[in-house]
Amino acid sequence: MIQRRLRIALAGNANVGKSVIFNQLTGLNQIVGNWPGKTVERAEGSLYFKGYKIRIIDLPGIYSLSTFSMEEIVSRDYIAVEKPDIIINVVDASALERNLYFTLQLLELGAPIIIDLNQVDFAAKKGIRINFERLSEILGVPVVPTIATTGTGIDQMLSKAIAVVEGREKIKPLKVRYGKEIEKRVEALRKMVNAKLPQLCEIYPSRWVAVKLLERDADVAGKVKNYESGMEVLKYAEKLAVELERIHGESSPVIIASERYNLANKIAKEVTVIEAPPRIKLEQKLDEVTTHKIFGYPILAGVAISIFTIIFVGGSFLSNILEFWFDQLLSSTNYWLSFFIPQMAVDLITNGILSGVIAGITIALPYIVPFYIFLALLEDSGYLPRAAFLMDNIMHKIGLHGKAFIPLMLGYGCNVPACMSCRIMETQRERFLAGFIVVLVPCAARTVIILGLVGRFVGLHAALALYIFDLILIFVLGRIAFKTLPGEPIGLIMEMPPYKKPALKNVLMKTWSRTKDFVYIAFPIIVVGSLTIEALSISGFLNYFVEAAAPFINGWLGLPPKTGIPLIFGILRKELTLILLSELMPLNSLTNIQMIVFSLVTMIYIPCIATVAVLVREFGWKKALAITIIDIGLALLLGGLAYRILSIF
Repeated sequence: MIQRRLRIALAGNANVGKSVIFNQLTGLNQIVGNWPGKTVERAEGSLYFKGYKIRIIDLPGIYSLSTFSMEEIVSRDYIAVEKPDIIINVVDASALERNLYFTLQLLELGAPIIIDLNQVDFAAKKGIRINFERLSEILGVPVVPTIATTGTGIDQMLSKAIAVVEGREKIKPLKVRYGKEIEKRVEALRKMVNAKLPQLCEIYPSRWVAVKLLERDADVAGKVKNYESGMEVLKYAEKLAVELERIHGESSPVIIASERYNLANKIAKEVTVIEAPPRIKLEQKLDEVTTHKIFGYPILAGVAISIFTIIFVGGSFLSNILEFWFDQLLSSTNYWLSFFIPQMAVDLITNGILSGVIAGITIALPYIVPFYIFLALLEDSGYLPRAAFLMDNIMHKIGLHGKAFIPLMLGYGCNVPACMSCRIMETQRERFLAGFIVVLVPCAARTVIILGLVGRFVGLHAALALYIFDLILIFVLGRIAFKTLPGEPIGLIMEMPPYKKPALKNVLMKTWSRTKDFVYIAFPIIVVGSLTIEALSISGFLNYFVEAAAPFINGWLGLPPKTGIPLIFGILRKELTLILLSELMPLNSLTNIQMIVFSLVTMIYIPCIATVAVLVREFGWKKALAITIIDIGLALLLGGLAYRILSIF
């Protein structure tokens, strides 16, 4: 039997629940990469439904099909050029008018669409009910109400999409029309585009090209220039745009955008029913307090300190229990294996392989998993954008705006996705500035070292002091980079999604997805590192290396010579640093000063190979190399200074 296949694209504004729908549909069958030739994330997954193998493409969350960002260009070209079988336009029922602006642009592009009217439960809490049957009549396409967080309506939405593709559900998409003066010029330009650019019209609808040229869309104009008659069409389009501007007294793009907004407003009013006068909800009160210019900052500090305190206390408790049980297991294994194989092989197995795995479980996981849970809760609750809003003024001091605070927060989980999320910044300069400071943020792996070493043996106050020092360092270096790189910061334009109760299923899925990466990627590296160290120790080569590194490691940093080994291997994964250190010597054999210096150096120098690879992909090898050299040099310099200053006091 031949497997029937479908390609479905999810399109919509940011924060409409599109990613939740994507997760509901695809589960764990997801691939995340980049669009070809673009530094824009591409999420793709698959599922089987009613005899179809369906490939779901989650397009970037955008507000229009203009060309103000790389995300908008990627989404537009995929819809127009790749032509998926159907588009599911995810719309927020509680903000219908704003979302319909994007829907009207999809209709203009001639894309086959159905509407997923999502978050109807949240709209109902605000006293808003959407007459989705009437909305379907007006738009001429199916409208299916859903609640993505619970999965309500998802099956009906997919069934409706398949019915449209198979032709069982007839659609007559709304033909978007403007005022008389605009329509006259759109039609005149459409005829010329049809006549002069037939090849372009095979890809894009001629009317859509005409509208975009009147809007002075740079991307479409660039495509038109590639054709023989392109300049003639562009001159005619400019002439018509100037005529419109004389009549209306506004720029041509503003005129057409206003017409779309008016139409979106008219449709929204016709289908929206206010069932009760809006009351001040708990979410609104919470929003006012957490974004308050005075109270917001103590709340933000309290949230951050509470999270790290809970992770420290819970992680230490769990780590101690796991260490006790696994130590017993390792001793028993060592004892029984010695009866069957030579002692050298026993050492390789127990100290090399098993110790690496056990150290990963007992030292890393107790701190990493709770952090990922809290990070998912912050993301799904809607608090992260509030934190970004609060930090806007401070971020401007280093040439960025509040939105850069989101990559910084993600960096506390892992620097790799944090570097990738710098794409939300509008300019290349801002992306690089954000990437430069993000790698200095102590990720979950470095949190393992700070809390597992300094927090555990020196005290939580010393661990928090390291975090505070790191924030000061980020600010100082960011300020220097801002003054060095040319350009000016731009203002913060960012949607504030409503507060929501995080869905347990989504929180657990995000936590598992991030933990899975650690287990699948870090554990093999940890085992290989442990095995290498044990092999070097048995062969005697370890002593040569320790002696060679001693003058610098011991002389400048004041650390035992053996600590040079985990510092070097830590470039693979930062968790490996503490794990290898624990295998080389008892952790409590270090002095308090040595623990602080070791953690400080590890915290500042470049996170790991994976982060370097992402930096190369995002910014090029020259900038990635510069960041790497600066971070390593800075870590060694500050480590030596810290040793001398702490020794005095």
